[in-house]
Amino acid sequence: MISERMEDMLLNGLETLVIPADEVAVIFENNTLSHALLIMTSKKYSVVPVLDNKSRMKGLISLPLIIEAIIDIEDIHFDKLGDILVKEVMDVDYPVVNEDFELEDVLRMLIHNAFISVVNDECTLVGIITRQEILTGTNRIVHNFENEYQVTDKQPEKI
Repeated sequence: MISERMEDMLLNGLETLVIPADEVAVIFENNTLSHALLIMTSKKYSVVPVLDNKSRMKGLISLPLIIEAIIDIEDIHFDKLGDILVKEVMDVDYPVVNEDFELEDVLRMLIHNAFISVVNDECTLVGIITRQEILTGTNRIVHNFENEYQVTDKQPEKI
């Protein structure tokens, strides 16, 4: 369990941990892979959330999944990009938390994911929590800890 003081230190200075959904690049499940590739390339993202027409989370689409869908043993078939829908190849096993998430759960998930999707009770995307935001807070703690807290030369003892 993360101590309350540590959580406060990590989140101190962040406007919000959750980047709101209206600021997140998303793809809709009925878009074609060509549209997904266009959006992802223009935003320079390698993975983005996939939503249905009611803004509910359905999965994630990534550049490797797109390439895998159009490649065979001999060639890459770029002409297939317009024929395949995102919902046919998206990853439906994705990290997600509800709005009342525990920071400890988020930290654990961010070890292996660039971001975690945050949804409400109807699975509507509320926003995302990025590894970058957590690392920004961690970087601030590491660089300012001794300026903000009294530290003794004594080695910490296990309680």
